[in-house]
Amino acid sequence: MVILVDIFPMEKKDLQEIMVIERASFIDPWSKEMFLAEFKNKLSYFLVAKFMKKVVGYGGFWLIFDEAHLVNLAISPYDRRKKFGEQLLDALLKLAVFKAAKRATLEVRQSNQEAQNFYQKFGFKPVAIRKKYYQDNREDALIMWHEHLIDDFGERDFGGRS
Repeated sequence: MVILVDIFPMEKKDLQEIMVIERASFIDPWSKEMFLAEFKNKLSYFLVAKFMKKVVGYGGFWLIFDEAHLVNLAISPYDRRKKFGEQLLDALLKLAVFKAAKRATLEVRQSNQEAQNFYQKFGFKPVAIRKKYYQDNREDALIMWHEHLIDDFGERDFGGRS
C-alpha cells in the first residue's frame, strides 16, 4: 500500500521544516538565504511534499530553455522508504514537462549509489563526471540526464495551462 502525500508549491512558511530536512540530508546543506533566493529566481520551481500537513520532503529545478536542471531533492530521514520521494520526483518532472521541458539533468555524488539507483528508476542515465564538483570534500559528481521527459511524464496533469 502506498501512502499518498500532498504536493504543493514551496512557500516561505515551509522553510523552517525544509531547513531541518536539508541539514539532516546533506553534508553541505543549502542555507536559508539560498532557499529564499529561489523565490526570486524566475527560472526556479520548487515543490513540497506534505503528509498530514507536515513537510516531509521538497525538491526543485531550474528551467533553462527546454531543460529542467534538478537542483535539490530531499525527504526527511524519518520518512524515507515510504515512496514519498518517488511521488515528489514524479510531480517535479510532470511540472517540468508542463513548463515545456523536454529533457532533465542533475548531479549526484559519485559515492551515492542509492540516489543514482533512485534516479535511474525514473529514466535518468549517467553520462559524464564533473570533477571535484562538491566543495566540502572535492568529490566528483555523476551527471545524469533524462532525454525524453515527454515520453515518460507527459500527462500534463497540472490543471490549466499557464
